[in-house]
Amino acid sequence: MAQEKRIIECVPNFSEGRDMSIIKQITDDIEAVKGVKLLDVDPGEATNRTVVTFVGEPEAVVEAAFRAARKAGQVIDMRQHHGAHPRMGATDVLPLIPVSGITLEECAALARQLAERMAKEAGIPCYCYEAAAFTPERKNLAVCRQGEYEGLAERLKTPGKQPDFMPTGEAAEEGWKRTGCTAVGARDFLIAVNYNLNTTSTRRANAIAFDVREKGRPVREGHPITGKPKKDENGNTIMKPGTLKCTKAIGWYIDEYGIAQVSMNMTNINVTPLHVAFDEVCRCAQNRGIRVTGTEIVGLVPKRTLIEAGKYFLKKQNRSTGIPEEDIIKIAIKSMGLDDLRPFNPREKVIEYLMEDAEEKGKQKLVDLTVKGFAEETSRESPAPGGGTIAAYMGALGAALGTMVANLSSHKAGWDERCPEFSVWADKGQALMAELLHLVDEDTEAFNRIMAAFGLPKKTDEDKAARSKAIQEATLYAAQVPLQTMKASMLVFDICRAMAEEGNPNSVSDAGVGALAARAAVLGAALNVKINAGSLTDRAVAEPLIAEADAMVAKANDAEQEILRIVEGKL
Repeated sequence: MAQEKRIIECVPNFSEGRDMSIIKQITDDIEAVKGVKLLDVDPGEATNRTVVTFVGEPEAVVEAAFRAARKAGQVIDMRQHHGAHPRMGATDVLPLIPVSGITLEECAALARQLAERMAKEAGIPCYCYEAAAFTPERKNLAVCRQGEYEGLAERLKTPGKQPDFMPTGEAAEEGWKRTGCTAVGARDFLIAVNYNLNTTSTRRANAIAFDVREKGRPVREGHPITGKPKKDENGNTIMKPGTLKCTKAIGWYIDEYGIAQVSMNMTNINVTPLHVAFDEVCRCAQNRGIRVTGTEIVGLVPKRTLIEAGKYFLKKQNRSTGIPEEDIIKIAIKSMGLDDLRPFNPREKVIEYLMEDAEEKGKQKLVDLTVKGFAEETSRESPAPGGGTIAAYMGALGAALGTMVANLSSHKAGWDERCPEFSVWADKGQALMAELLHLVDEDTEAFNRIMAAFGLPKKTDEDKAARSKAIQEATLYAAQVPLQTMKASMLVFDICRAMAEEGNPNSVSDAGVGALAARAAVLGAALNVKINAGSLTDRAVAEPLIAEADAMVAKANDAEQEILRIVEGKL
């Protein structure tokens, strides 16, 4: 299966919020890194601080973070800085946040590497905090920032309080006075969300917030609201915890909407996902005679937040989760009322979609064409898209048919208890269909790489050697892509076989057509493996590719015949 794209977010805080020309120099350095998308720049005049948000693949984001911190150290002089927010450096905090395809632990390792590089190459002392901390106490940002910028001189020379990474050399002794110190860390993704209530009472909203937030509410003597808070032997207020871990919440009234809300920060969506919090706020609101009418997401969210929510609500309805991603997200939007106050556009609120749209801006993808347009594009005199692309599309159609039968079966009257069984098959089909649709464009891209390699200069011997090497590398890739199409299409047979045997008998012919499409995909892709492998000069590489393709062709022929026998037996 295709691997989930690795994406991280970085949210550095820079100690400048009044002179936007300075901030622009920093953000220009961020945007200069290929593969990074700048999402937000939020300056604060009173705090004299700007929060910047950007995302991308890990290596690109780390590079952009380094360049931004280095530039901030050059254009912001901490000796002249004053503001309402605690701070200790030109780049005050620099957290890396996992979005998809990467763990918090991996982000922590990247943060430590970044901190070390900032000290060595940019002369900026760095503490590592939260998940990247080397000691338990430094997980707390306040411990790292103790004394702020003004206390750095003492801390830098006090053993046990010094930063984790220190610049060296004579210049470093004075350099920190300008740049200050940075806390570099890794933390989980934080979601800010407001739950809309059918009340104007801030007190009622606060009561719901106290019911659910992890901190809970004070335990009181006598009256539960007006009674005196109870204290423990150390004089600390005794708290009754709320029901949702890793959440902070308060109630407030919003003049703009004319309603009260429960405003919540979710600090670890792996522990408490959005849909779990939504259901719990609904339950606690109902206990107090109040309804949650909708949800307002503040800022951006990872795609998995909405996918997990949509699948959660589908399972509650005993419906298949193996439906298109767009449909799953629509279920999430409607279930949680994300469009209660204003239209909710996932393309503007989901980090992965924003990145996709930025990367694909101006590009024409084959899979975005109409069916008619795709056929017409194939028919033109250009050699691509060609057979490899069509083979991948045939595989996608085979997966789509198998998935359709699974979804029809999951919703068949009288088969409700079998919905989870068919939902699993539909999920597998959706994943295969997504992979094969990706290969539709990837096959054409592989051909374009070969053409680009043939277009390289060949004036000198060095040119010729480089050109020949590039052609061989592109040709190998052009053989590997259809081989991947074959492997994915072979898995389509499993779905079609299961649906022919166990699925809705009224759709057994569709399972058979799916098997026919899968065989066409395997055999068609095999031809492309062979024609490209035939152009490889290294036969030790080429022959195993051809042998693997031949073996899959034989298996595909057998699988098709087996499934057609099942289908014919039921017609």
